[in-house]
Amino acid sequence: MSFAASVRHLQTLVMSFHPIIVVETVEEERVQQLINKATLDLQLPVYEWSIAQGLVRMEGNRYNRWKNEYAPPGASRPAVDTNTAEPVDALRHMQAISHRAVYWLKDFATHFDDVVVTRLFREVSQQFAHNQSTLLISGEQVSLSREIAHETVFFDMPLPDRDELHKAVVEAVQALKGRIKVKLSPEEMRTLISTTQGMTLNQTKKVIAYAALEDGQLNATDIGRVLERKMQIIRETGLLDYIPVEKNTAELGGFNGLKQWLGRARMGFSPQAQALNLTPPKGILIVGIQGCGKSLAAKTIAREWRMPLLKLDAGRLYDKYVGGSEKNFRQAVSLAEKMAPAVLWIDEIEKTMGGAQGMDTDGGLSRRLFGSFLTWLQEKSQEVFVVATANDISQLPPELLRKGRFDEIFFVDLPDAQDRATILAIHLNRHHQTPASFDMASLVAATEGFSGAEIQQIIVSALYQSLHEQCSIDTELLVRTVKATVPLSISRREDIQRLRCMATDRFVQAK
Repeated sequence: MSFAASVRHLQTLVMSFHPIIVVETVEEERVQQLINKATLDLQLPVYEWSIAQGLVRMEGNRYNRWKNEYAPPGASRPAVDTNTAEPVDALRHMQAISHRAVYWLKDFATHFDDVVVTRLFREVSQQFAHNQSTLLISGEQVSLSREIAHETVFFDMPLPDRDELHKAVVEAVQALKGRIKVKLSPEEMRTLISTTQGMTLNQTKKVIAYAALEDGQLNATDIGRVLERKMQIIRETGLLDYIPVEKNTAELGGFNGLKQWLGRARMGFSPQAQALNLTPPKGILIVGIQGCGKSLAAKTIAREWRMPLLKLDAGRLYDKYVGGSEKNFRQAVSLAEKMAPAVLWIDEIEKTMGGAQGMDTDGGLSRRLFGSFLTWLQEKSQEVFVVATANDISQLPPELLRKGRFDEIFFVDLPDAQDRATILAIHLNRHHQTPASFDMASLVAATEGFSGAEIQQIIVSALYQSLHEQCSIDTELLVRTVKATVPLSISRREDIQRLRCMATDRFVQAK
């Protein structure tokens, strides 16, 4: 959602008699800009409150009716309504104001532990529901009681769009005027703006200023510095892992069927597809045996398509507060959309949205997350390609496997002889070994029934053994290591057979 769309959305909420609006964000500067723009068109005065300053008339709004007559000449400090620092006093003051207005309350939710504040707040909101006044609460995380939540609408404050980010970069450069030189071509500037997507305005200004001050200029090399900081910021959110294109070295052996499909699907992002009114592909689901390359496939897709990879880990979504997990999911997908075009990898999706076949042991949380995911997958407009992976399809809801949810569902079986030869060559090369020095035919035959991850671990184990024995790794050592390993195809034979039976004639082979 663009800033202009956010303004229209807020105006609609105010005009439609919503007395309480909650904005969960730490970007108070953007909240102020949003409120000022929305109320300017509606010709409404704005008050803002904090425990530190009490109730004041917000700056920058010409419809505020009073001026601070006691402020020094030229000062822009807003007028203060006396004795309104305490929440109860502020609420009573609001009750006494007869004209329509918007009241921005900063971190007010922390005071709802007081029953008097909660009761009075409800009475004020009931009064405002009839005169189109609005209480707007902001804070990093706003927890409300059921009584208040019933009258509340949560407003999703989107991350800055490209226009806002460009303005933030320009402001950061202007603030350093005379101390740095800007040496960016128009194309490099566009790349820099793209790199800042997914960051707040304050984060963008800080990282641009730091990168520029480090060597006295803002140039193409600073794009890498900004990218490093962005990776750190996204990790700090605790919801997504971020792998930029430049650091994605994934290499996939086999999977020719999947690669051919991806080659066709990639055209969905092209201008030619847009000219034909074709929508970009939504995503794929990859199911199969553990260790056979599902995760590697997600990484390889992002690398081949030159897109950043965002990994959504199931365990990070869960929150102890009611509604917290769903909110985390919304934040994660919102961040992914702001970084579009991107690949969103949902690992082991059955752990997040599974369990539909059995009892609701989590109070229906999995079902709610599943519903949120389906709605987003169906309605998303940004170029976010979803790669969901699953090991146990028996735990997936049938609705997820229905045709049309994903563009395609692929099944990954154990690698055949040709795939095993490719996998062996990849991992031998990765560890500085020459595949031609080994009897590849013997190794391919010995590793029948082994997954790609198991083949990789055999090579690693053999290398450690060669270091211990102070000898060179050879075919004999590798075969000996293979014979000492029990693969999943033997230890979990029944599970693998059941998975193969379920996948037969239902899914497309990834090979």
